[in-house]
Amino acid sequence: MGWLAVFLVGAAILSVIGYFVMIDVKPTVLRPRMDDAARADLQALERRLMEHVRMLGGSIGERNLQQPAALRDAALYIRRVWTEQGFAVAEERYEVLGEPCANLLVEHRGAERPERIVLVGGHYDSVVGSPGANDNGSGVALLLEMSRAFKGESLAKTVRFVAFVNEEPPYFLTEAMGSREHARRACRRGDNIVAMVSLETLGYYSHARQSQHYPFPFGPFYPSIGNFVAVVGNLPSRGLVVEFLRHFMSESDFPVEGVATFGWIPGINWSDHWSFWKEGYPAVMLTDTAPFRYPQYHSRQDLAERVTGPEFARAAHGIIGAIRRMAGTP
Repeated sequence: MGWLAVFLVGAAILSVIGYFVMIDVKPTVLRPRMDDAARADLQALERRLMEHVRMLGGSIGERNLQQPAALRDAALYIRRVWTEQGFAVAEERYEVLGEPCANLLVEHRGAERPERIVLVGGHYDSVVGSPGANDNGSGVALLLEMSRAFKGESLAKTVRFVAFVNEEPPYFLTEAMGSREHARRACRRGDNIVAMVSLETLGYYSHARQSQHYPFPFGPFYPSIGNFVAVVGNLPSRGLVVEFLRHFMSESDFPVEGVATFGWIPGINWSDHWSFWKEGYPAVMLTDTAPFRYPQYHSRQDLAERVTGPEFARAAHGIIGAIRRMAGTP
């Protein structure tokens, strides 16, 4: 056998292994059907989610260190909602080039294994020049509604909710990100974060043909219609990707796709989960895939009316249920 044949056989074998390791990650799960009571709950959830999105992406608008008053207003809004839910809100303060910054966090303490932490986070800043309704008003809206849903419930593990600052450029993938600050502190404390879930740009879904795109080489393996929520992880977090998919699919009939692959592929590390990979924690991103689907990504047109409320609520309902399963009941 010549060297070319050996190369082709080897490439084919690696491709098959890569497919089953990175792409074929969805478990076989019996999906539930939504009844009338569930549909009524979804309508109420949609109203609450969209109230948060309109506040962050409309009334407050662009919020970052170039718009510090709006950034503070967003933090005050998150603090007020969590306080009204009955949580004691903590701040994680630090400075970037002399400017004060703060993550906000609350915890729902576990009843049986409180030292095991499921961390759910989303960034509350927006990119310069954008009101950030979907990116990431949608993620923060879900963060606030998830904490609301869990308040008063008894869960085995601790669920930590964190609103991160400074995810967007020029701080993106740098040590100045709020999530990097939190991940470093958590690692120094020895926090046992068993799963980190990043809520990133979750509000846009389309049923149009060819509405979904992908970085190379994933296009042939996934749907061309952007009507699903994506679960994205690196190879060390593959087990978490599969676990989350199993829980989500057990809770919801909403379309979902997953991938566990190399972190350097474009889009795979584009959010706060990257900060936790850096500290060795298992972490995944939940997303509508942002620029691979959403035409208004990082633009002045990222407005609340662009968010597709009914689909966002269905995705959010499944995500809340999945995190509840991950945290466990005593």
